Amino acid sequence: MRKHNIGFISLGCAKNLVDSEIEMDCLIRNGCAITGDPDRADLLIVNTCGFLNSAIEESVSTVNEFISKGKKVLVTGCLGKRADYVRQHCPGIVGVAGPQDYNAVLQQAVGFLRSGDENCAAVKLYTENLVPEASLTPPHYSYLKVSEGCSNHCSYCVIPELRGPMVSRKADNILREAERKAEKGAKELLIIAQDTAAYGKDFGNSECVLDDGRAVRQDIVSLCRELGKLDIWIRLHYLYPYPVLDSLVGLMSEGVILPYLDVPLQHASPNILRSMKRPGTVEKTLDRIAKWRETCPDLTIRSTFIVGYPGETDQDFEILLDFIREARLDRVGCFAYSDTPGALANSMPQLPDELKQERLDRFMTVQQEISKSRLEEKRGRVMPVIVDGTDSMGRLCGRTKGDSPDIDGIAYVLTDKKHEAGDIISVRITDSDEYDLFGDEILE
Repeated sequence: MRKHNIGFISLGCAKNLVDSEIEMDCLIRNGCAITGDPDRADLLIVNTCGFLNSAIEESVSTVNEFISKGKKVLVTGCLGKRADYVRQHCPGIVGVAGPQDYNAVLQQAVGFLRSGDENCAAVKLYTENLVPEASLTPPHYSYLKVSEGCSNHCSYCVIPELRGPMVSRKADNILREAERKAEKGAKELLIIAQDTAAYGKDFGNSECVLDDGRAVRQDIVSLCRELGKLDIWIRLHYLYPYPVLDSLVGLMSEGVILPYLDVPLQHASPNILRSMKRPGTVEKTLDRIAKWRETCPDLTIRSTFIVGYPGETDQDFEILLDFIREARLDRVGCFAYSDTPGALANSMPQLPDELKQERLDRFMTVQQEISKSRLEEKRGRVMPVIVDGTDSMGRLCGRTKGDSPDIDGIAYVLTDKKHEAGDIISVRITDSDEYDLFGDEILE
């Protein structure tokens, strides 16, 4: 009997990407083949995002586009949590399942593909001990999800409703998967979750016995110490600004994990932060940033912000601009507030779209100059760069320790030497622009 071809379209965040990898792995274990060509797929699984209205529109449009081409489509992911909505707006789908509902995806997909086959084997279900082998990233880096869901209830967010409260994975399972990824050639692991810094809080920071018999505490600092022993790049993402970040910066200064702090601050105005149900004040946050940089001088700080949030006054926005000028963060993303179905903030007085866009443009103009200045400070330095490949001009492209794939800058390297993706080389930085670095490889 021929293997059925399954195609995957993964929309939204890196957490969705990891879910898709797990689902792929489960289907492979049940005799299916994965194809990157949707035209060859007997079944197409679309892993959707349901966070913003724009993301919902993209998800629905993608599903219906493939249905119109005669493809059989199964919908999963955050939008799949709203099954009735999906069935109403995407008539013709063969099934729907919510986020991280791996066995529902597996049973529906296998059931559809084996329809009419009375001699098929029982479905091999997902278990939490599974170490996935499938990957949707290049071989030299991989995402590693350490928990699912979120127990915070920010006014603009519906993740707790879509993915539930935070549930941490056991440390031994995480480390087993990390070791396997390193064995397969990963030179960089990107540690992700909805709330990465809170890892293990639901365990009460209890201990876990590892495969080698050692007991380790199940908290983010202890986990990072163990991951650091793999001797590859360990990069943390999505860190809520808890006090534990001070300890993580300490690990960065020791070289245990990369000196890269991704901490979404969202705003700086006390009034807006209060409305968002987010922690922090300008003075305390600036003090913490100064302390982090004193502890780890090579630290790169990435953050994200929302402008045009309901109720944001001119004064609130100016407080935010003053903050980013003083904080001089290295990497920043900013978004104009957009409706999130089910979020508390949707019931608040909304700002005009034109004003949101104007504030977004002003914010990015200020931050662009800050980014340009921060990168100019790197000129003349010799920095390790992980190779990602070459561009259309034949230039070697890579990233410094301060740059995460897809969201940060690129280091363009001149060299006469051939390199493979994942090689880590020494580069003298000779130039920079608003977001990227340029340099020459230092040949020994």
